[in-house]
Amino acid sequence: MLATACQYHGQRDKAMRAPQEGSSPAGRIPRSVPTVAEPAYPEADSRAPVGKPKRVDDWREALAPYLNVSASRETGPERQIVLKPPGRQYGGDAVRVGLLLPLSGPHGVVGRSMRDAALLALFDFGDDRFELLPHDTRAQSDEAIYTAGLAVGDGARLIVGPLLAPSVEAVAPLARGADVPVVGFSSDHSVAGNGVYTTGFLPGAEVRRIATYAMGRGLSRFAVLAPDDSYGMAVLDELQDTIAHHGGTLTDVALYDPAGGNLETIVRVLADYDARHAALIRLREELAGRDDELSKKTLERLRLLQTLGDLPYDALLIADGGARLQQVAALLPFYDIDPRKVRMIGTGQWDDEGVGIEPALLGGWYAAPDPEKRRKFMKRFKSVFGYMPPRLATLAYDATALAAVLARNDAAAPYTVENLTQQSGYAGRDGIFRLTPEGITERGLAILQVHRQGARVIDRAPVAFALPTN
Repeated sequence: MLATACQYHGQRDKAMRAPQEGSSPAGRIPRSVPTVAEPAYPEADSRAPVGKPKRVDDWREALAPYLNVSASRETGPERQIVLKPPGRQYGGDAVRVGLLLPLSGPHGVVGRSMRDAALLALFDFGDDRFELLPHDTRAQSDEAIYTAGLAVGDGARLIVGPLLAPSVEAVAPLARGADVPVVGFSSDHSVAGNGVYTTGFLPGAEVRRIATYAMGRGLSRFAVLAPDDSYGMAVLDELQDTIAHHGGTLTDVALYDPAGGNLETIVRVLADYDARHAALIRLREELAGRDDELSKKTLERLRLLQTLGDLPYDALLIADGGARLQQVAALLPFYDIDPRKVRMIGTGQWDDEGVGIEPALLGGWYAAPDPEKRRKFMKRFKSVFGYMPPRLATLAYDATALAAVLARNDAAAPYTVENLTQQSGYAGRDGIFRLTPEGITERGLAILQVHRQGARVIDRAPVAFALPTN
């Protein structure tokens, strides 16, 4: 659950804040910070209201009335559902938060899982004033606007959600007009700013982390293979900035159709396969005309090769995941991009249990949140709800927990810019994070290495953000 990286010590104003690290340059995550012991999972919160469930069976019983409920056009505002743990007394000073998720439609499975994660955070951190107002956006922008209006009309001081970037962008004008901040789950930074925050995993931070790590270990010549879309452009822009800052070189850029139709052709060009293969054939023909022993031995060795000559890069950033990543990885050795000579690196899209299926990715590095915290969360989630949540469930838990803790600390004005963007940040289910005044989320990321049975952390995520020293 969302908690401080140190013990609470009963100090309500420090709840959920990550520890500070003041010795590093302002605004930058230190390369390494002292390990801070964390409470055993799940952490005991001595300040939690009386009646908080203690056993798994108690959790199931307490949460049962809140499952499979949503408010939308059919229910109408007169049937607004308010989620609050049972057995607690509520007065007229409630702090209400709207929860906008696609509880039905094509994204309903993900939306309902995120709603369940928000319920856990509500029970873990909500006090006797905190109320959650769930609404079904159906992943439609017009429905998101409608439900945001319902939430604001019912007194919501903060909107958590929506899930998709178009919906976040759609509700932004209404929320800004009502002076209600939005903490959405999109990973598109273009929708952020002016009271709208995105908590999704941004590719820029992941690229910056992995490229900096790679350069710190002697790699300096980079190529990038990415989809020709907004995600790929974000990856390319950040890679260019990062390696330029550290004195590296971007030697090759290969952008493919996001649908994957031209992927094989793009990889072939990236490998400079035709020219390298032709060079090999020429050398073989030249040696075949010689009769000396050295030429014969050299020719025999060349029969095992596909191409001749090295590539101009020693690191290849592959900005994709899932089935597309596996497709790319299968093409690399086919066109003689040798992972023994070129280090494969990736973004958080590599953060998948099946990443080690393709041999070309074994030994590769990528940046992502430390998986251990998420594993604990998922284990607990499954014990309560009976199923494994999707990757995005942690975002809903952390955002709801943040809203609940800020409501505790400052019920009169909980969601000011100053409160939401505390520089010390918060320790969540994906590690430390903090919202910035620009509306994006900074995270402490680990470096993982791909193995056959998954991935292992080889450079731990920081446990604190560096703060200005002046």
